[in-house]
Amino acid sequence: MESAPRVLVVDDDPRIRKTFDVNLRARGYTADFAGTGEQALQLAAGRHPDAVLLDLGLPGMDGLDVVRGLRGWSDVPIVVLTGRDTEAMKVEALDLGADDYITKPFAMDELFARLRAAMRRAAPPEEEPVVETAHFTVDLPAKRVLRDGERVRLTPRQWHIVETLVRNADRLVTHERLLQEVWGPSYGRETNYLRVFMSQIRARLEPEPHRPRYFITEPGMGFRFVPGEGAPRR
Repeated sequence: MESAPRVLVVDDDPRIRKTFDVNLRARGYTADFAGTGEQALQLAAGRHPDAVLLDLGLPGMDGLDVVRGLRGWSDVPIVVLTGRDTEAMKVEALDLGADDYITKPFAMDELFARLRAAMRRAAPPEEEPVVETAHFTVDLPAKRVLRDGERVRLTPRQWHIVETLVRNADRLVTHERLLQEVWGPSYGRETNYLRVFMSQIRARLEPEPHRPRYFITEPGMGFRFVPGEGAPRR
């Protein structure tokens, strides 16, 4: 019988830890709790959790330092919890290696959906996937996109952007990371490049390029590929 997934919750508020305790156990998870960054790193090293829910606003060692510490030795999925006024911290946490974020206050159903998605992404893939949407297919092994059975012509950089986003499906990819992945490590601020290329990609792949369903802009932060067809987004 498989053991319950173990989640480490890192938050200095006892009320929030109690709320997570109830909700995690009700959903079949095993829970560990830390009130400080130092305690979180100790528990992570000793318990080897399957995922971490991490509040960035911790006393002493802050959440960003915890992300740095964990990423020094572990690929455990990390979902950070942030306040509304910490956009820069969100971006820095993601660039340091956090897998996703959710802003307080949040709905538990959304948080657990993000947690499950982060844990799925962390599972080692058996093979390179072929990702199908209702309007096109991304064949990662063959490095091509098909629409209505025909190959879509993409430039090398357009393909690299699509590939990076598809490999991180449902996950925010920051501007800086995408620029460095596609253009190289000396890039990071040239967001105008991304706007131009994303417009070209949407023109080729989106059913309504000005109301994208798949290649979604996260304002001020980056982009997210959403393979499941949902409502068009502006």
